[in-house]
Amino acid sequence: MRAVQVQAYGGPEVLVAAEVADPVAGPGELLVRVAASGVNYIDTYHRTGVYPVPLPFTPGLEGAGEVVAVGDGVTEFGVGARVAWASAIGSYAELAAVPASAVVPVPDGVDLVVAASSMLQGMTAHYLTTSTYPVQAGDDVLVHAAAGGMGLLLTQFVKAKGGRVIGTVSTDEKEKLAREAGADEIIRYTEADVAEQARALTGGRGVAVVYDGVGATTFDASLASLRPRGVLALYGAASGQVPPVDLQRLNQAGSVYVTRPSLGHYTANREELLWRAAEVLSGVADGSLTIRVGARYALSEARQAHEDLQGRRTTGKVLLVG
Repeated sequence: MRAVQVQAYGGPEVLVAAEVADPVAGPGELLVRVAASGVNYIDTYHRTGVYPVPLPFTPGLEGAGEVVAVGDGVTEFGVGARVAWASAIGSYAELAAVPASAVVPVPDGVDLVVAASSMLQGMTAHYLTTSTYPVQAGDDVLVHAAAGGMGLLLTQFVKAKGGRVIGTVSTDEKEKLAREAGADEIIRYTEADVAEQARALTGGRGVAVVYDGVGATTFDASLASLRPRGVLALYGAASGQVPPVDLQRLNQAGSVYVTRPSLGHYTANREELLWRAAEVLSGVADGSLTIRVGARYALSEARQAHEDLQGRRTTGKVLLVG
């Protein structure tokens, strides 16, 4: 089969498409013909060794496809089942051996490519807005990178709960996308002081929560944008990891909270995974949740996909297809 391989940690240039042996479905696993795999920032952390994975490896945690073989001990899924997942390394490939425990069923009527676009970011947006900080009607919420795949989903989840979204973007095109998703206010982070604008837009109070997947370059503004006892949910580090922080700053900012959550801790058991996935995929199925696929690349173009993602040249979801 064709798969993307990483032989050594490094930049996007280490992503090389190659012919490799087909995987097999071991005990407790499904062999899936991959319809599409999601490209996410966590893949760049694996590629660079920030989150080490034993070398060599095939990147990609997220995907969807059709089951072509079933390993010993698997009873929940059979050959032909349409499935998706968000935490199975090796998804940048034509075939993937995926633990059945990590897989969820894809509802009828949901395209497999759309399902692959929905899982990791959709469940992340779900846990951030329902569990990390449960958004309440009337809450002011700051969403960084509001036109990205995560930003568009977070905006929709916040609006569904009655919150007011203040989104940060850099261009007219991205502002249009964020507003179409429901953003109430937009801050051009390239032109204005984000914290000053967030406070001006909230009558000086500050926001209830900041959802920040950017990290190093936005952390200070995020902290300064919070109301007293507000929450900064730092769920990623697209611009780099945040340096060590003097905890006294949390007191000075108004007894605020900072948390660094991850999807694995919010899908800690099978029941929680199925619940979050069902909420996301049912929203896709009934049209209440819109997934925007911003770019599709072939497996041979994985390097370009990572370069465009990290260069902030993408909007919506980035996929590898075929």
